[in-house]
Amino acid sequence: MGLDDDELGIVLMRSFLHTLTEIDTRPDVLILYNGGVKLAIEGSDVLHDLNALENQGVKVLVCGTCLNFFNLKEKLKVGSISNMYDITETLFKAKKIIRP
Repeated sequence: MGLDDDELGIVLMRSFLHTLTEIDTRPDVLILYNGGVKLAIEGSDVLHDLNALENQGVKVLVCGTCLNFFNLKEKLKVGSISNMYDITETLFKAKKIIRP
């Protein structure tokens, strides 16, 4: 989340995802791509919050190409493996897109 400091970005993303579990208005879908797929793998600090969001009805799409690139496909713990067709279709159907 953000570009200047990776450590701060991690803290902010963790806080953002946790906050989503506690507020009344939630996104319909979270899309994790590039390094964001690491949020959904074994050992991630935010697995609990991502699981909670899924249990609250938020769809979590995880880029399969990205998982393969980082050699993490076998470590995926939350969300469903997706592809650019599903991701693009989801983005174009969205009424609003928020990019943290």
